[in-house]
Amino acid sequence: MLSKAYEMDESIVESEEKQKKLFKRTLIVVSISQIFGGAGLAAGVTVGALLAQQILGTEAFAGLPTALFTLGSAVAALSVGRLSQRFGRRIGLTAGFMVGGLGAIGVIIAAIISNIFLLFASLLIYGAGTATNLQARYAGTDLANKQQRATAISMTMVFTTFGAVAGPNLVNIMGEFALTIGVPSLAGPFILSAAAFILAGLVLFIMLRPDPLVIARMIETSSQINIQSKPLIQSEIVKNKKGIVVGATIMVLTQIVMVAIMTMTPVHMMHHGHGLGEVGLVIGFHVGSMYLPSLFTGILVDKIGRIPMAIASGTTLLLAGLVAALAPGDSMMFLIIALSLLGLGWNFGLISGTALIVDSTDASNRAKIQGTVDVLIALSGAAGGVMSGVIVAMSSYSSLSLIGGILSLLLIPVVFWTRSKGK
Repeated sequence: MLSKAYEMDESIVESEEKQKKLFKRTLIVVSISQIFGGAGLAAGVTVGALLAQQILGTEAFAGLPTALFTLGSAVAALSVGRLSQRFGRRIGLTAGFMVGGLGAIGVIIAAIISNIFLLFASLLIYGAGTATNLQARYAGTDLANKQQRATAISMTMVFTTFGAVAGPNLVNIMGEFALTIGVPSLAGPFILSAAAFILAGLVLFIMLRPDPLVIARMIETSSQINIQSKPLIQSEIVKNKKGIVVGATIMVLTQIVMVAIMTMTPVHMMHHGHGLGEVGLVIGFHVGSMYLPSLFTGILVDKIGRIPMAIASGTTLLLAGLVAALAPGDSMMFLIIALSLLGLGWNFGLISGTALIVDSTDASNRAKIQGTVDVLIALSGAAGGVMSGVIVAMSSYSSLSLIGGILSLLLIPVVFWTRSKGK
């Protein structure tokens, strides 16, 4: 059996046509897993704070669930990246989703027995599903050429949207279902999360064969043997390191700005008399702008280039910050525009930054570096959320928005630094 699998892998390495077919198949498989992964992530996030509040009987620690699964996602990102590097995407991503599913099951049990310590521990583990959902975007790029990478990333993000939209809309249904089986209603969405993460893992484990990262590694090895290639010259190594640094910087800065402004927008709106329905509408436009433009963005990143789109990200985030800062607090239209621009700027930054990371790595180190970068993204998001509350408490939402917009401008000198010295 192993011999047949090896022979099949060898035949793919020797055939460009088979490589193209595997690339397309990999995109389909990863996209299917992302639908489930998006549903698992969104459903649980929607009610995590409410569940903690119900068990504790106080709002004092209601923000802790978000911090816990963010921390868990950071640890998992590193683990999934290293596991993928050693054993391939199939094993790494499957393990991450399965662990996330187990965390969701732990949350359900904690809700049934009203155990806050089990709840917090389970939310930490649940974060593995969040990290894996983000890491899966890389799997579609392993067999893509440089002109396809951003588009491949975009396709997986578009499919994540389907699950992310469906998850919150099933909260009430899952809550009612939970009550019929003797489970607290707020744990209902975590039943969906557990099933969705486990299904995502099963899809990858069963269908992600041959493993795209393993095949990419074999192709690179074969290519080096055929051309008797020499080790990378020093200038190429420096260029690749700069690409990694710039790609990571783009994603970290966009994550900080996006999370900071997004986190405090509902609070800002409630202070100006907006209801939950209006808050949901604004955040809905924001989330839609984060993911729905992805396929269009991927084509632009591949056609126009990573650097121009990174500059577009900084400019769009600056506009978002200015509109949010100057908009009247009671104006729904301006808040929708601001949050839509915020989501779009994040989208530009994530896809261009991810493409730069893929361009600057090879199959021998790609997954490990990608995991490390995603740790930084997770931690920067957590930091942005914490700092946003402090800034608004000490000053105002307008100040926060202006600071975020100005911070996004740092993207421009960073990418020009690369252009002047890295290429």
